[in-house]
Amino acid sequence: MTRVARLRRSLEQLFPERHLYVRSGGEMRAFVLTTRKQMAAAGGVAAAALWMGVCTAAMLVSLLSASSADREIARTQAKYERWIADRQARLNSAVAQLNAGGGSAEQVATTIEKQHAALALLLTDLKGAPGAAEALTPAINRALATSGANPAHRMEMVRASQDQLLDAADSFAKSRADRLRLAFRLAGLTPTSYMPKEGALGGPLIESKDPRALAVVLDVDEGFANRIQHAATDLSDARALTDAARALPFSRPTSQTPQTSGFGVRVDPFTGHPAFHSGLDFAGGLMTPVQSTAPGVVSFTGVRSGYGNTIEVDHGRGFKTRYAHLASIGVRVGDRVGLGQRLGGMGSTGRSTGTHLHYEVWVNGRAQNPDRFVKAGAYVLQAG
Repeated sequence: MTRVARLRRSLEQLFPERHLYVRSGGEMRAFVLTTRKQMAAAGGVAAAALWMGVCTAAMLVSLLSASSADREIARTQAKYERWIADRQARLNSAVAQLNAGGGSAEQVATTIEKQHAALALLLTDLKGAPGAAEALTPAINRALATSGANPAHRMEMVRASQDQLLDAADSFAKSRADRLRLAFRLAGLTPTSYMPKEGALGGPLIESKDPRALAVVLDVDEGFANRIQHAATDLSDARALTDAARALPFSRPTSQTPQTSGFGVRVDPFTGHPAFHSGLDFAGGLMTPVQSTAPGVVSFTGVRSGYGNTIEVDHGRGFKTRYAHLASIGVRVGDRVGLGQRLGGMGSTGRSTGTHLHYEVWVNGRAQNPDRFVKAGAYVLQAG
């Protein structure tokens, strides 16, 4: 009681009773600001300042994250431009050397045949890669359009077309690999962790790390072999990352539904106080289909405290997704589900104020920001 009395006296000294007199129209009015009223006002101002600080910090984090992604894209573009300039310089040097040496038509024809064989190996690896046909079609059409009465001129055009085709294949493989690497970084993942170990993917194009050795294998000049090897290595990386992306939760859990709440600190709709929100919320109508964001095995179905009807899917490699507040559950524990497969219907069970889906992504037992995975999935689609 003594401590309470001391605290009360301290508060009364800090917030003494004040009298406010307002004169208006010849009348005098008096207002009494008690200690309690002053404390309530001070508490409101402090809470508003705290909330503004939290919102400002969240905005700064979001801006820094976006600017980091923009810088990464700019660095990738600059690196790509340097590669193009380097290849063009090599091509000009090779043409100058050939013109100075005055090689015979037979030697030129033999060189073209050998380069054709090397290109055939690379194009065989590119076959079936998403977007490869669209990227290479213009270069192939230019190669097929080579014609002329002069055989020497035709061979020169064929050789130039080979360089164009190799540049197109190399640019396609590199840009696709770079975009996939960036997508993994946006999700907070390390791309090299999802690439095959050295020598896991093969063929002479990427097994021969030394360009001189590859040049001997392909029976072409070292510069051409080096360009072939770069394209094959980037294509191998792109394929490995594409296969890994298909197994990761990069998709949206619902189609054409707005996101209503993000990951992080927000005002709890029940208590009105700041609280940590461990996922994303998507609003929709009752029984809106909820889909699996990656292939996996259903590890839990049922009711979880606060989540209501819940489904959890294990995707392997430490990845797990959670779908909560469901109105219906359409799978059972142990079921193997595919990407985009319907798991249940959206509802408002558990600690929920309305029909919506609460979606979470977990990596090695820790909740991650699902929005990063959704944005990474958009980059993966662009890479395809």
